[in-house]
Amino acid sequence: MLYRINQRTGDRISEIGLGSAYLFEAGMKEGVHALETAVEGGINFFDLAAGDGAAFPIYGEALRAVREKVLFQIHFGADYSKGTYGWSLDLETVKRSVERQLRELHTDYIDYGFIHCQDELSDWETYQANGVLDHLRSMKDADVVRHIGLSSHTPQVIQKILDTGLVDMLMFSVNPAYDYQQGEYAFGGVDERAAVYARCEKDGVGISVMKPFSGGQLLDAKTSPFGVALTPFQCIRYALDKPGVLTVLPGAANAKEIETLLSYYDKTPEELDYSVIGSYSPRDAVGKCVYCNHCKPCPVGLEIGLINKYYDLARVGDALAAEHYRLLEKTAADCVSCGHCDARCPFGVKQSERMREIRAYFGK
Repeated sequence: MLYRINQRTGDRISEIGLGSAYLFEAGMKEGVHALETAVEGGINFFDLAAGDGAAFPIYGEALRAVREKVLFQIHFGADYSKGTYGWSLDLETVKRSVERQLRELHTDYIDYGFIHCQDELSDWETYQANGVLDHLRSMKDADVVRHIGLSSHTPQVIQKILDTGLVDMLMFSVNPAYDYQQGEYAFGGVDERAAVYARCEKDGVGISVMKPFSGGQLLDAKTSPFGVALTPFQCIRYALDKPGVLTVLPGAANAKEIETLLSYYDKTPEELDYSVIGSYSPRDAVGKCVYCNHCKPCPVGLEIGLINKYYDLARVGDALAAEHYRLLEKTAADCVSCGHCDARCPFGVKQSERMREIRAYFGK
């Protein structure tokens, strides 16, 4: 397992975390085994927007002995009063749901208390007017909630809430289908979604990734917008390549599925290569680097994807990215314009021209 640091909180977070949509299906015995397998494999980050309230006692039993070693996302707005998942902006309902989760999880604190499922600006207005945000903030003041997060599918709403400065972690739906405007929650254009990634990287707000497989759409050739099925591992790699992303949170229902997810680290670069998505590029995505590194190897050793990423982040004001660029062993100034990368890019990026642009921007 590899780990990434949330710059705003200092938390060390596993690149592969775990969602809770399906865990309840396993039952207590197999569910506990699955979670123990996850922890043994290095997973330390768990999202608790569960598909059913029956998941919480399983988590409580499996992780109570290692509670200080794991991190929970708990959602203020996810309602389990009827057993299955529901959504509520009613303050008393939110309070009861959070109290139930704490009790069944055998914990007295929340690592990340989430402003839950804000997909419309009206949701955010209601969340504040009903006192749910004030309740979340009061629990943070009391050290019950350590950090505040936000879950949303909508770039416009995300930007609005990020403006408050409250958010330390964003849960966002990251996959190539949504980024290319394909799928039920494909909200926001290419540039709007890219702006969310860039802002989170610049501001140090970590991103935890929901729906990395687009609800399974990407794993089936019949439903994939690219005409071929992607593997879970290609989808995980795609998400981890996005600026700001710390952890990807696929769901799993048993230990075998956990072990399959953990085998991500055994895959070859060829098995993680997702450049097939270049076969479908909406008009506003053509010619934009997605940092996939399919252009490798560069004859002079340039890390072309990384150079592009630092440049894109520097242009939105990320001073740290600009410094990272200047510390690279080889920069765009070393490009010899051989055209090798231009010919290999599946997204139609004219990298030779872009290297000249980047060299001019950084002044060398």
